[in-house]
Formats: sequence, C-alpha cells, structure tokens
Amino acid sequence: MSRNSYFLPTVTFQTFSTTVEEKAKWIFNKLKGKPLKSLPDLLRENNLPPGLFPQNITCYEFDESKGKLIVYLPSPCEVCFKDSSVIRYSTRVKCLLSRGKLSGIEGMKTKVLVWVKVTSVNVEGYKSDKVLFTAGVKKSRPKDAYEIPRDATRVEEF
Repeated sequence: MSRNSYFLPTVTFQTFSTTVEEKAKWIFNKLKGKPLKSLPDLLRENNLPPGLFPQNITCYEFDESKGKLIVYLPSPCEVCFKDSSVIRYSTRVKCLLSRGKLSGIEGMKTKVLVWVKVTSVNVEGYKSDKVLFTAGVKKSRPKDAYEIPRDATRVEEF
C-alpha cells in the first residue's frame, strides 16, 4: 500500500452509513408527527405475535395508508424460537402488514431442509394458536413460540 492510499473497510462503512440513514429517518418521522409505537405493539395490534422480529431491530417504518412495513436490523441475523424453528433476517425486511398477516415479505427466510424465502406470515383468526409461514411450502408453527422478541445471532450473510 502506498503512503497516499487509504483503506476503508467497505462493509463496515456501508453498515455505518445505512444505520445513520435509518436513524435519521426515524428521528425525522418522530419529529413530524405522532411517535411510532414499538414494533411488538404494532404487531400485537394487528393480531400477530409480538416476537416475530428480533429484539435488536434498529428501527422500522410503517405507512398505515398502504400497510407497508419496513424493519431495519444492524446486520443479517437469525433467531431460534422456542419451538426450535429458525428465522433468518436481512438488514432490511419489507412486507405488507394487514390484520393477522405479513405478506409480500422480502428479507426473511426459514430453513426447512434448505433455506427458503419466507413470502408471508399469517394468523388464521384472533383466537388462533398457530402462525402460518408461507415459504415455498406452507408450515404451521405454534403461535406461542413467537410471543416474545428474542435475541438474534449475527450471521455472515442473509
């Protein structure tokens, strides 16, 4: 390396830049109107288990008029739930939120035999004790496994 060249760890800089941008959006949204509820509260209000996303989210954006939800995480990560299921999250998870359902999901996958992209999460009814994951194939799991946001484990790649 020459004296005048600089090495910037690209991944670290990009992660830092993305995190700063996400926090700035969160602060702007907080200043312009009503403060956002916690993500677990938003999920609960829509008849979804509050622990579908890990504890370590950076922030989230929710466009109530379109139902568009974007959840930001500091790094790709995965969570092992109490039913032994594992969900892997990208640094940004985009989806449509409606009563009892997350659909059009980008940035979330689960392992069946191989990692398969999760396309929707659905709770059949208000009293249902099951969460239905659609990931190439439909997989029903006990709803109580997702009642509490859990710690995530960082992974190298989504």
